[in-house]
Amino acid sequence: VTPKGDIVIRVHPAWAPLGAARVKELTEIGFYNDCAFFRVVNGFVAQFGMNGDPKIHAKWADANIDDDPVVQSNLAGYVTFASQMRPGTRSTQLFINLADNSRSLDSKGFAPIGKVVEGLDVVKKINGRYGEGPDQDQIKHVGNAYLRENFPDMDFIKEAKIENDNTTERKSIV
Repeated sequence: VTPKGDIVIRVHPAWAPLGAARVKELTEIGFYNDCAFFRVVNGFVAQFGMNGDPKIHAKWADANIDDDPVVQSNLAGYVTFASQMRPGTRSTQLFINLADNSRSLDSKGFAPIGKVVEGLDVVKKINGRYGEGPDQDQIKHVGNAYLRENFPDMDFIKEAKIENDNTTERKSIV
């Protein structure tokens, strides 16, 4: 749930079982609630997943999971874990592909975990004015206070929840 509307993401465990399990775990504990879309690069990605409370973020920042093999491409609307461009560095940050990024991301090991099935128009309305301007170290140490003070028009996830859960697919609302 965002101020611009709802975004529904269908998570596919068959595509990326480790990533899907992590998203479920983080969503269930409310980790993504009040998280900012802190890196929005128009025509590329809308990234989120740094908790606005530095204490909570610190607990998860280095809780990395192994990489899933890439079995789907990074097409527009597909959701993928960000990493530190090294194997085994996925933790909490996700991005929604705003374009077909398959040529640049698939070969680098970015495995989509799901795709936006409702609200892609909402994703396209997320404020991209700040681009890559927010400093991730400041987000880690100061949290949402830093973002709200320096980037007053930034969009945040109000609430992330699992709408249904079964063995074949998971549908999460962001």
